[in-house]
Formats: sequence, structure tokens, C-alpha cells
Amino acid sequence: MTAIVVHGGAGAGQELSDGCRRAAEAAAQRLQAGDDGLVAAIAAVLVLEDDERFNAGTGAALGLDGQSIEMDAAVMDSRGTLGAVAILRSVKNPILVARDVARTPHCLMAGEGALRFARVMGHQPYDVISDQARREHADMLAQLSSEEPAMPGSDNQAFLRYWNYACSPSFSGRHGGDTVGAVVRDADGHFAVASSTGGSAPSLLGRVGDTALIGGGFYAGPDGAVAATGVGEYIMRNMLASKVYHWIAGGMDLHEALRRGIALIPPDVDTGLIAVSKTQSGWHANAATPIGQIQRPV
Repeated sequence: MTAIVVHGGAGAGQELSDGCRRAAEAAAQRLQAGDDGLVAAIAAVLVLEDDERFNAGTGAALGLDGQSIEMDAAVMDSRGTLGAVAILRSVKNPILVARDVARTPHCLMAGEGALRFARVMGHQPYDVISDQARREHADMLAQLSSEEPAMPGSDNQAFLRYWNYACSPSFSGRHGGDTVGAVVRDADGHFAVASSTGGSAPSLLGRVGDTALIGGGFYAGPDGAVAATGVGEYIMRNMLASKVYHWIAGGMDLHEALRRGIALIPPDVDTGLIAVSKTQSGWHANAATPIGQIQRPV
């Protein structure tokens, strides 16, 4: 039986499950049309990138300067496909650029080179800032000006000390690590994962999180596929997706592997995981984390 699991990001909440459901349905349509798991996973992420409620693509988070948007995305499957982009600007669908990178001799492209590559591949300029992103940016600045940490484990003043934007800071002193992703098991038993994010907020210019880093935010192999969501700095330090994948590949129950993976992250840091294996599919998040998700056997 094929399977699809889609998430809308740590902290997204069940009120966004309709968007995840539409994404899962888009993936299911691709599988039913005979496409492979990677095509289906990308189709799911495209739906979420085009829904401004999610922090990816059109809904990507604003940088601290209120102008910059830097996005990451990645694709991987169990047949050797791997492509990722980091610090990508001015495109509508980073997941499609990641797909195109997978066709080149490289696995990861970043910054200006990634943008030039996107233009060569026909991805047109796109610089829309959603109203929700503007509202959340204003809320984030207010939080940075307070005593409440805007990023778990970090002092708000650190963003002032290391400020590297062209403008001056506009705060005196939680929007964390939303990501969207999909994992798929297709009719031939192959696995695929696709993930996209508009970045973590707050963050310094040029920050890259776990979404574009193989083994951190995503992993797929012959035994399954895993995608993570949350604060990338914690996910990367634990190589979370790779660790969970190898537990599953070693015979651990998928749900137990997800629970053990979440337990590696401090409980007050929003974190979620989704996965499919040869016989199971599911998701898990820590107690502090609502996660917009939908699980669908097809």
C-alpha cells in the first residue's frame, strides 16, 4: 500500500490541517496517475508553498530587516536523487529549484549562484511578501524588544551584537522554525521526501537551517523517508532525520523511532517529525508543538 504523510510546520496547529489535506490529495493524484514518489512529494510541497499561511514559498518569513527573504528546500528519494538549495531569494517555488539542482552534477547550491541557476532553469522573479509575514515580523520585533527569548536558548541581544543586515536594527532589546514537508511511499516501494522553508525567524542574514542539509532535516533511503520541522540549530546538532531513518532501517518500530527522535530535543523547543517505512507511516511532535499534518494511506 502506498502512503503519504504531510506536515505544515512545528507550531502550525490543527487549524491548518486543511492545507495539509490538500497537499496530501495532490500527492495522491500524482501516485494514482502513475508518477513516482518524488513527483508526488514535490506536488504536496508545491501546494503548501503556494498557501501563504505556511512558512515556505509565498508565505516565507521576513528577515529581521523586514525586507529580506531567504528560503531553503530539498528533495531526496531512495533511488539516488538528491538536490537542495539554500539562501535562495526571489522565486515562487524553491522546491522546484531543488528538483532542478538534482539534475545537475551538484547536490546543493546556495545564494547568488542558486538564484542565477534558477533563472537559467526558467524560474521567474517573484518577490511577494504576504500580509501574514508582515504581521508576524512585527510581532517578532516586539518579542525581541522584550525579555522573552525569541529563539529558544538564545539571548535576544545576540541579534543586536551580530547584526549583519545593511540597515540598522529596529528593535531595542516566537516565531521559530516553520517548515513544510512530505514523505511518500509509492506503488513500487520507493521512498521520497521533499521539504521547503521560508527560514527561521529571528535569524541573521545568510543563516541556513536544517531543511537544506541532508541528514539534518530530511533523509530517504531504501528503508523509508523522514522529514523534520522545528528550530534547525537543534535538529542539525542531532542529525535528526538521519538518526531516525537509521533506527527504522535497523528494525525499530517507526513510531518508537519518532518518539526517540523527538526526545533528543529539549521539550520547550518546537519539534516535529514525519516518516514512512516499508510497513508504517506516522508523525510525532513534542508536547509543546502543534503540527499541521495529515497522514494518508492511498
